[in-house]
Amino acid sequence: MQSPLAERVRIQVEEEFFSVDKALLVENSEYFRALFQSGMKESTQQEIRIRDLSATGFCIMLKILEGGHPVLSCEENLQAVECAAFLQVQAMAKYLMNSINSDNCIILYQAAAVFGLLDLFHRAALYIRDSYAELEEYLDCLSPDLLDYMESLVPSTLVAVGAHTPTFEFLEDLSRTICYLEEESNTWRTLSCLPLTASTFLAGMATLDNKIYIVGGVYGYNKQVVGQSFCYDVMSNSWSEFPGPQQLRYDITLMAHENYLYAIGGEFEKTPLKSVEKYNLSTSSWSFTSDLPQAAAAAPCAQAMGRIFVCLWKPLDTTIIYEYEPQKDLWAPVSTLNRPQSYGHCMVAHRDNLYIMRNGPFDDFLRCVMDCFNLTTMQWTSLPGQYMNSKGALFTAVIKGDTVYTVNKMLTLMYTIGENTWKFKKEKAGFPRSGSLQTFLLRLPRTDHSIAT
Repeated sequence: MQSPLAERVRIQVEEEFFSVDKALLVENSEYFRALFQSGMKESTQQEIRIRDLSATGFCIMLKILEGGHPVLSCEENLQAVECAAFLQVQAMAKYLMNSINSDNCIILYQAAAVFGLLDLFHRAALYIRDSYAELEEYLDCLSPDLLDYMESLVPSTLVAVGAHTPTFEFLEDLSRTICYLEEESNTWRTLSCLPLTASTFLAGMATLDNKIYIVGGVYGYNKQVVGQSFCYDVMSNSWSEFPGPQQLRYDITLMAHENYLYAIGGEFEKTPLKSVEKYNLSTSSWSFTSDLPQAAAAAPCAQAMGRIFVCLWKPLDTTIIYEYEPQKDLWAPVSTLNRPQSYGHCMVAHRDNLYIMRNGPFDDFLRCVMDCFNLTTMQWTSLPGQYMNSKGALFTAVIKGDTVYTVNKMLTLMYTIGENTWKFKKEKAGFPRSGSLQTFLLRLPRTDHSIAT
């Protein structure tokens, strides 16, 4: 909400007029910042006319800057790209990047190329590359240059790692590996071996900028926490270490967002934790943020539309979704669902939907039921049918484009996300390791990883 004392300026775009907080424009738009600080007569005018810009695009910009989350049509996406480029509004460009999906990726790719939004251009190209098989019939509209650039990119690959504790060099466990699924040959192959002192057992793991981060694993009968954290850079095929959180913790959820890693909750000495820490990759330092609303270990988290959500489970089968707002450093309740279950939670995001998966009633706990929460309508929907969850398949779900990958030892199942359903797509080889596992997407360098697992 804007302060009633805030200085406002009247902006005319086409035939429409907008009364806008001047400070909001200066803070978010390079165009207006330069205009109002130029010393020219326009810098002191109370009414300014913007030419060669659509009123729709300007209206969308205001909604985004004021904290809204508009769902845009194809035409609105085009006008939003034009506005973001013309007024140099980084927050709007970032919003568009977080909104890329199979319906708008091609128009955003073309528009970003025309208006010079390079980050949006690259992100849309990556999305199209990942969904090439599903989008191929619609790519005839792209120019040869745009096709060439998109096809020059490396698609993302499904990567998995099992739960392993540290070992000694003379007892090296050859199964302590990170593996990837080569879909063409339907074979899991070794990408890298874990460092001897790294633990993935009850560790938090996340990917950021095509790197895997491991924080907070344990070793030994008493669950001693591994103090160091580890980073794997797939492009250089190298490992590095960085400090662990200030509060020793295990069974944490690790979330990567922009230039930060968030270590959320977890346990220490068998006591659940409420505290949350973030690691700044630029300064290589940890700092505490606002606590979770309740103590939680292995709390399900997901990012939808560039926003961070956590799913917490209270007694009496009450699930509450909270959103973490980094700018305000607070956890805001979003919605509550009452649903009987035996144990377990998993949450993944697709477009503006959060999918909450849980084991069914006690007499059928190997089957997984699913509910969908839509962030635009703020409504819950129960997905029809049940999904097999033997050995934890759905609890390792990752999404690429409109495709969900779920993995266990027996098989890898792929689903296509449709309206109110996950439709079976195809089956691939299971991950050849026992125990729990975590899965990710990485873009592997164009080299021959020839070691099959």
